[in-house]
Amino acid sequence: MKALNSVYSPVDKFQAEIFREYPLKRALDFLLTTVALVVTLPLWLIFLIAVKAEDGGPIFYRQERWGKDKKPIRVYKFRTMVVNADKEYGSLQAAENDPRITRIGKFLRATSLDEMPQLLNIWKGEMSWVGPRALPINEIQINEKDGDLPDEAIPGFDLRMKVRPGLTGIAQVYAPRDVPRRHKFKYDLIYIRNQSFWLDLKLILASLWITLCGKWESRNKKR
Repeated sequence: MKALNSVYSPVDKFQAEIFREYPLKRALDFLLTTVALVVTLPLWLIFLIAVKAEDGGPIFYRQERWGKDKKPIRVYKFRTMVVNADKEYGSLQAAENDPRITRIGKFLRATSLDEMPQLLNIWKGEMSWVGPRALPINEIQINEKDGDLPDEAIPGFDLRMKVRPGLTGIAQVYAPRDVPRRHKFKYDLIYIRNQSFWLDLKLILASLWITLCGKWESRNKKR
């Protein structure tokens, strides 16, 4: 572990603080989510029908992820891959022209609208519009330099657990897809340290623009 600490020393030097959300953050989350759920209701109906009609499989993909203070939360997404994709192809990160991705799934992933069901997580207070990405529990990162590494072993993991995970964030908007997670954690810590109403608004608008342009999958190989 000492060897890993030397590798990630820039993050290790980041001292733990009391990470408090700014006063209006939860109110902003609730207001935006309520409006978004009403506005996107027609899209929900379209996607529910489209996902089911393509292959008759489940509409949603669910996964256990880390919430604030390492409390597990169940996150839902519209299913974008063929049924039993993990069993047939393995749990690999989606790639360009991935045979596992369905036709409607390609559109949903490009616009990130597959994550619309997470609005319910935000509405319930389990997530926020902006924050560190909710990580799958027990996920292993393949790292050429240090070998396979659990997320929990990456310095900065415990610090980013001090706030609610977000639908989007600095790492999602600005970091290329293929940036190692240890570097994305640095983006997360920058956000936690500087979170504010105006920063959240900027990141939400930037994310909305990328969604409207359908560039989430192609933009610098975003993760």
